[in-house]
Amino acid sequence: MKDTVKDLSKQAVPRLEPRDQQGHKGNYGRVLLVGGSRGMAGSISLSGMAALRSGAGLVTIATPRCVQSTVASFSPAYMTVGLADDDDRLDTHAMDPLMELVKEADVIAIGPGLGRSPAIVSIVEQLYTQVAKPMVVDADALNALAKLPEALATPRGPRVLTPHPGEFARLTGDKLGARPSTRTKGALALALRDKSHQTIVVLKGSGTVVANHKQHATNATGNPGMGTGGAGDVLTGVIAALLAQGLDAWQSARLGVHVHGLAGDHAAEKLGQVSLIATDIVDYLPSAFRELGE
Repeated sequence: MKDTVKDLSKQAVPRLEPRDQQGHKGNYGRVLLVGGSRGMAGSISLSGMAALRSGAGLVTIATPRCVQSTVASFSPAYMTVGLADDDDRLDTHAMDPLMELVKEADVIAIGPGLGRSPAIVSIVEQLYTQVAKPMVVDADALNALAKLPEALATPRGPRVLTPHPGEFARLTGDKLGARPSTRTKGALALALRDKSHQTIVVLKGSGTVVANHKQHATNATGNPGMGTGGAGDVLTGVIAALLAQGLDAWQSARLGVHVHGLAGDHAAEKLGQVSLIATDIVDYLPSAFRELGE
């Protein structure tokens, strides 16, 4: 593996192209975010706000009807669609209208706050194996995939998986230590389960690893203050927005992880690490993107 896999950690991160002076919201992509459940409406809302702050032209959140009003209350700048639920989370009756929403989107992200149930496993399986559009998969969607090893190996299109170590252990059955080399090998091995080579793995943590079947990079931005609930949901939205703006899956994951960590560094510099919360990362995305632009 050492002879064939490239370490791109020192390579400059990808950049977005400067915006066309005649550009409009239709030029910057439609993101569909799927998630939320009773008690976890904030998760998918953080993803939505992050996608907006990361440049997506239009953002829609598909969420259970029971929490739609709560999700909508976090921002007036994204749209929400309420789907059938079991009074807590999405159920199988949500699938047909969800697939109609998928047709209108350029990128799909699924998982934050989704919850766990047999219906959720079924929804994730259908989206993962039937939708050819790029997809970011996080949180409870990863927990569903842990029950679907065949689906994990047969994505219909480009996929960016964003597990933290616990989710990684559920996906693979392997518990990773803190050694960078072990984390890198684990991320590469998970990416290689997909023989079609469409999967990017973002293994979160100190020194987040981005890997596919042939290359990997360790991220250098970020700080311990980002170890707070909702930080990963923000990353989901960032990566989805970059995909929507035309970067490929590797570029979106690599840049997304970098700018997410950079926003966290800006927030920690102003607020301190102890008091940093996920919405602070969203708030400092503009300064992170501006620094990259300069």
